[in-house]
Amino acid sequence: MQTVISFVLLISVLVFIHELGHFIFAKRAGILVREFAIGFGPKLISWFRGETQYSVRILPLGGYVRMAGEDPEIAELKTGSQLVLDRDSDGRVIRIRAPKSASSGNASSMDEVAREYGEVDDFAGSDLPAHLPPAVDAVSGKMLEADLEDKLFILIEDEEGNEVKYRLHPQAVIQYDEKNIVQIAPLDRQFSSKGVLDRGLTILAGPVFNLLLTVILMAVLTLVIGLETKVSIQNVLPNSPAQEAGIQPGDVVREVEGKQVNSLNDIRIPLQDAQGGPVDMVVERANQQYQTTITPEKKNDVYMIGIEMKQELRDATISEAVVNGFTQTYDLGVVMVRGISQLITGQVGLENLAGPVGIADITGEAAEAGWIPLVRLAALLSLNLGILNILPFPALDGGRLVFIVLEAFRGKPVDPSKESLVHFVGFALLMMLMLFITYNDILRVFFR
Repeated sequence: MQTVISFVLLISVLVFIHELGHFIFAKRAGILVREFAIGFGPKLISWFRGETQYSVRILPLGGYVRMAGEDPEIAELKTGSQLVLDRDSDGRVIRIRAPKSASSGNASSMDEVAREYGEVDDFAGSDLPAHLPPAVDAVSGKMLEADLEDKLFILIEDEEGNEVKYRLHPQAVIQYDEKNIVQIAPLDRQFSSKGVLDRGLTILAGPVFNLLLTVILMAVLTLVIGLETKVSIQNVLPNSPAQEAGIQPGDVVREVEGKQVNSLNDIRIPLQDAQGGPVDMVVERANQQYQTTITPEKKNDVYMIGIEMKQELRDATISEAVVNGFTQTYDLGVVMVRGISQLITGQVGLENLAGPVGIADITGEAAEAGWIPLVRLAALLSLNLGILNILPFPALDGGRLVFIVLEAFRGKPVDPSKESLVHFVGFALLMMLMLFITYNDILRVFFR
């Protein structure tokens, strides 16, 4: 139970931060955000605030920000349907009350409207979204024409046979029944109508927010734990590469492959990168430095030299913690990008990847170890989420950015149907990869 709760909370926080980036920059660009969702599938809870519906869904494995204009608009009315129009004090239509048949092309009578909503006069002004002005009157009639995106008007034939055109409020809603309410989206509020820069920043903001979260978490850990200063040798195993190279307990590792050593990763990463080749090290003993060369040996798919290390720390100031947060994020990012490139070139197999089951297992172990390992894991997963999403692969944020960049160079957008097809294929491939990884996770976690 602790593993499940820790996993759900951890993933939900990371997804929330990612989607918050999209949300904030969408709002900044003036895009209508229809829904901010954490999770997928059926809703557990949902509520409206302003123009946006906020929801928590049953599968906590992702989330989304649904923006107007990303997909074909869902607000529609069919010619010939009977409508009730609620108007504000300026005469603008703020709500269009339409029975379900109004979006299916079947004409409906005013009796049907009354059955679904109650009497016209009694219903006016009730249950309107909070961001709309109050309704002062209501009119009814058969719809002849409507423009919900550009000129914002609706033309109806009233009960006396007269054609009357009404202006639409730019935030007007269409109410098909008591629970099904859709806000119209004028062209200037749609994602697809915004400039290349606004759309690019909106897409990019999600991964960037994950990277910033990593920086913040690493800075917090530095303040709590301390600043890494040097690495000393606690013990040297007999007949190990380190003993053969002359390393002794008490030595301080100063450089590995010409790079200054401050943390354990400054030693571990070069050893793995060498892939069994010789590694140059500089160690300090009794205030004197010595250079030596060590050839790591492979054990359980990890290259080792047979030493036990101790991380030396000191208290950090706030400015040092912030700088260290950026530094560690960059260093870990380089390692992750290198790992992805090795995966693409076949140097690393897919069996080394972890999916939801594997991450849940790791999260449970981190939670049992304490809050510091859990925060460190959150930082690593946030960085992973940010980097993976920025990759130029269809269905990911990076893939969407590619199409926006292409539009900037071409001077016109790619055919939406072709772009949708590319993203669909990419999504299908990602789902196949996820199934394969999950299968490996199950074998590794439950049958190891």
